[in-house]
Amino acid sequence: MDFSTLIGLVVGWGLVVWAIASQPGAGFFVDFASLLIVLGGTAGSIFMNFPLASVRSMNSTFLKVIFHREPGLNDTIQTLVLIAERARREGILAIEESLNSVEDEFLRDGLRLAVDGTEPEIIKSILEIELSMLEERHQSGQYLWLQVATYGPAFGMIGTLIGLIQMLQALDDPSKIGIGMATALVTTFYGSIIANLIALPIAGKLALRSKEELSRKTLIVEGILSIQNGDNPRLVAEKLRTFLPPSGRTIPGRD
Repeated sequence: MDFSTLIGLVVGWGLVVWAIASQPGAGFFVDFASLLIVLGGTAGSIFMNFPLASVRSMNSTFLKVIFHREPGLNDTIQTLVLIAERARREGILAIEESLNSVEDEFLRDGLRLAVDGTEPEIIKSILEIELSMLEERHQSGQYLWLQVATYGPAFGMIGTLIGLIQMLQALDDPSKIGIGMATALVTTFYGSIIANLIALPIAGKLALRSKEELSRKTLIVEGILSIQNGDNPRLVAEKLRTFLPPSGRTIPGRD
């Protein structure tokens, strides 16, 4: 579970709700018609702009933001070094029997290619194509949430225009102008909240998740090629440690 996302949700929404509730007139911030305009308009535009399969993926991308945690680079390096030690000691075919115990599907598939004697250039090409497709899928998920952040405020403004038109029709009753203006502006508020407390943070976290996953899997590609090449495990460790920031270049039991 990603606690920073949960902290952001609690702090962001909590402070906004507290600020509204602490002042008189908090009831003006609740308007069902305004909410329908913003949510309905945004949802309609998303369905028109994206295929149904992409819209369905919004649920999984949202859950990924909250619950998914990419394995640490140090742990991945340690796993690769242990595999390199066994391959160096017993031969690369010796690691085949332990492939089913490798949880990471990308690592397992790459090692299987190496065990099967696939040429290094072909292994690298296959894995890089998979990484390219992975990045493309990630960008599609990010783009969808960025579009939510675009449509939300736009329909908030449309709702405000609707409210202003309705308000102008009641100019003969000055007592209704203030209430009408407040109701009209609530839709802009809803659109801004959807964009800045939901869609944009999700898109940003997805971009970060994608960067982390691509970095780790690029590390795996280099590790697999080194193992297939029969490199010394210490050399494999030193090579893979270059993926880490200087402050984090520590591999338990390898220093």
